[in-house]
Amino acid sequence: MAPSPRDAKPELQEAMDETADAVNRTIERLLPDTDLAENQLYDAMRHGTLGGGKRLRPFLAIHSANLFNVDTNRSRRVAAAVEFLHCYSLIHDDLPAMDDASLRRGKPTVHKQYDEATAILAGDALLTLAFEILAESDTHEDPRVRCELIRSLGQAAGGHGMAGGQMLDLIGEKKEFDLGTISRMQRMKTGKLMAFACESGAILGKADEPHRRALRNYAFDLGLAFQVTDDILDVEADPQDTGKDGGKDAEAGKATFVSAMGKEQARERAEMIVQQAIAHLKVFEGRAQVLKDLAEYVLARRA
Repeated sequence: MAPSPRDAKPELQEAMDETADAVNRTIERLLPDTDLAENQLYDAMRHGTLGGGKRLRPFLAIHSANLFNVDTNRSRRVAAAVEFLHCYSLIHDDLPAMDDASLRRGKPTVHKQYDEATAILAGDALLTLAFEILAESDTHEDPRVRCELIRSLGQAAGGHGMAGGQMLDLIGEKKEFDLGTISRMQRMKTGKLMAFACESGAILGKADEPHRRALRNYAFDLGLAFQVTDDILDVEADPQDTGKDGGKDAEAGKATFVSAMGKEQARERAEMIVQQAIAHLKVFEGRAQVLKDLAEYVLARRA
């Protein structure tokens, strides 16, 4: 199992643990054990979603929703949908055709635990389940809110978002990227899904545009800082701490912030981006302290 978040303030640690527990319970309810003939698919889906992970995107969804007094049953459903989509991307990212990883969250990757075909199907099923959850009336009684959630998640996950960013990531193994292209790649690959997670709380709460924009911009900066620190951890962290294979980016010749800037400059850039992220929260007049703490944790994390 991947380690608990490190270097988090006690209050943040408690909030992250509570969020992870709540989201895990929701995932278990949405992915129950089954005795159907196709049970291996559901086992693989559960393997890819349960038993580890920081649940960072669900945390953003739930705590952004708390700013607008959204019912927790609704925000937890959206949080689970975001995590299903995120885990689908990890399952596919770990495949031999992509990163060919053997470890994820301290466990064998889905294609290692089962097989490649099952891993592909498990990812496909999690992706579609995410949209099914958002479309259901239990997520929100207003169909316009549900449609906006579906549209926004589709934009974050598709060719102009996560999938497009992953394509750039693969191209970056063969072509040298400048810093601007690397930033754009990571904004698409990581930032857009984080931005959806954060803005989903405002969508659920029918918040005004200034508050939505603040959360969106905060999440974009948070996602970029997260990726910069992830690139640093890939070259210096112990796989026992991170729960995944180390050095895979350098081995594949991928374009990263570390390859483009060096470790120290990358670290300085992450610090600057985190301060930008925190500045976006001023509109909440102190009510978003937990999101500020999260940004500082992203900078300090060691896993």
